[in-house]
Amino acid sequence: MTAVSSSVVAPSVVNIAAYRFVPLDDLPALREAVLAQAGDCGLRGTVLLAPEGINLFFAGSREGIDAFMTWLRADPRFTDLETKESLSADIPFGKLLVKIKNEIIRMNHPAIRPVEGRAPAVDAATLHRWLQTGVDDNGREVALLDTRNAFEVDCGTFDGAIDWRIDRFTQFPDAVLAHREELAGKTIVSFCTGGIRCEKAAIYMAEAGVENVYQLEGGILKYLEVTDGRGYHGTCFVFDDRRSVDADLAPAGVA
Repeated sequence: MTAVSSSVVAPSVVNIAAYRFVPLDDLPALREAVLAQAGDCGLRGTVLLAPEGINLFFAGSREGIDAFMTWLRADPRFTDLETKESLSADIPFGKLLVKIKNEIIRMNHPAIRPVEGRAPAVDAATLHRWLQTGVDDNGREVALLDTRNAFEVDCGTFDGAIDWRIDRFTQFPDAVLAHREELAGKTIVSFCTGGIRCEKAAIYMAEAGVENVYQLEGGILKYLEVTDGRGYHGTCFVFDDRRSVDADLAPAGVA
C-alpha cells in the first residue's frame, strides 16, 4: 500500500500596514490615483487620506504589493514610507476602500501635528534590550504605556504595560491628565498596533509636561516582526478579518 503524502501550502498573501504623517493638499486627486493603482495591482484593504498624512492596510500578492509600493514611493512625500508585513493564506479584506478623513487617526486635538516634528522614537531592537533589564541606556526605569482601546489590550500586550482602559483614542488626552503624576521619573514608551496612535500619544504627553517620552517605532507589529517577541504575551488585535495575529504574525483569531 502506497502512503499518500501531504503538504502544507505556505501562506502566500502579503499583508502590509503603513502610515506617514506628511502634509497632503490634493486629497481627491490622490484618492483616485491610489484607488486606480491599488485596483490594477489586485489589492484589497483600506487607505485613509487626510491633510495630516496617509494610513494604509493592504493585502495581495507579493508582486502586487511590491508594484504598488514602488509606485507610491515614487511620490517624494512617501519615499521613506516603511511597512510592517505579515502573511496569511487568504486576503482578510472584502473590498478596496480609499477614504478621505479629517485625521488619519482621530484624537480631536488639532494642535497635535506630527507633520511639524515627531516625538523621540525607540526602535524595536532597542526596546527589546531595555525590556531585558527594565531600564533604559541611562539606567532609568522603563514603563510601557498601551495607547490602544481596552478590547485590543485584552487580546495581548507587553508584560506590565500601563493600561488605562480607554474605549477610544479620543479619551487618551484626558487619561494622560488624570494619571500624569504616575509617569514621573520614568522613561515612558508609548506603543500601539503599528505606530500611528503612539506617535500622536507621545507628542501629546510631551506637551502635557510628561518627561522622557518615546514612541515605539512601528508599534507591536514591527516588534514582533524583527524580534523574538520576548516581553509580549497574547496576540495582537488587527482591524481585518484575521482579527488578531500571534507572535509569528500568523492569523490567530481573537484570543
